[in-house]
Amino acid sequence: MAHTQTDVSAELVRDLLRDQHPDLAELPLRLGARGWDNQLWRLGDDLAVRLPWATESADDLLRKEHTWVPGLAARLPLPVPVPQRLGAPSSRFPRPWIVTTWVQGEPADRAPVTDGVQSAGALAAFLTALHRPAPGHAPQGRGRGGPLAGYTDGFDRQLAEAARSGSVADPDAVRAVWADALDAPAWAGPPVWLHGDLHPANVLTAGGTICGVVDFGDLCAGDPACDLSAAWLLLPDGAAGHVQAAYQADDATVRRARGWAMARALSGILIGDAGVHGRPGGKATWGPPARAALRRLLATAPTRPPGPVHEGRGR
Repeated sequence: MAHTQTDVSAELVRDLLRDQHPDLAELPLRLGARGWDNQLWRLGDDLAVRLPWATESADDLLRKEHTWVPGLAARLPLPVPVPQRLGAPSSRFPRPWIVTTWVQGEPADRAPVTDGVQSAGALAAFLTALHRPAPGHAPQGRGRGGPLAGYTDGFDRQLAEAARSGSVADPDAVRAVWADALDAPAWAGPPVWLHGDLHPANVLTAGGTICGVVDFGDLCAGDPACDLSAAWLLLPDGAAGHVQAAYQADDATVRRARGWAMARALSGILIGDAGVHGRPGGKATWGPPARAALRRLLATAPTRPPGPVHEGRGR
């Protein structure tokens, strides 16, 4: 983590708006959330200001959202934060910042999905609309959406740490899910647009149903299995199959998606544990959904070698 040297306050945000976007400067302003990369300030009823405050990479991620998300948002069936203005680095704040639309709802790590069937349909529709072939100059995903094999070292380290802490009782069963995903045929289609970071803190709910998706900083092109992993991370028991059916995912894509989900479950467990103990970078609310995803993945792990891949969109 590399927290900015500038204190982010309501006064600072208002001054930035007065300097660069004065027509928005007098709208009501209040802190919305402090995320992994950015602070979010609610601006009026319909807008939000996001300012990078932690990771150094957040600057480029905000610029990427400003460039690409407006063109994608119109075809998506769930509300997403659409960039409206881009703030330039200045003497007041030395990093770029962004004004987006505000999306109603509560993050799913705090308000979990309870309506599995309706949310499975919403997630499948969102992924189907998003996962279209991306242009050759689309952003790359820092490994997200690429071959799972590139994550093996990190997966092994996280599994070892989770096992040492007692958070994973059966490391061999976890490795079996990962090995099956690695053995699945690779994605053979064109790189498609991916959200790249569909974990519970980036998906919003209302009344137990998915109602929005936020934080497109990891938007990239690649294997759709990366995003399909959200079915295990977000939805209650038994709902992942509804996503796969509505999305028409082929067997190989489902197997790779299970591997991505397992990697993200381990990461969420470790980040959640750090949050419980007050360590930097920890978020206690990430632990429960990650543990639930781990349980689901192990409960539905293949009990026999997978059969041949059937025909399907893999999308």
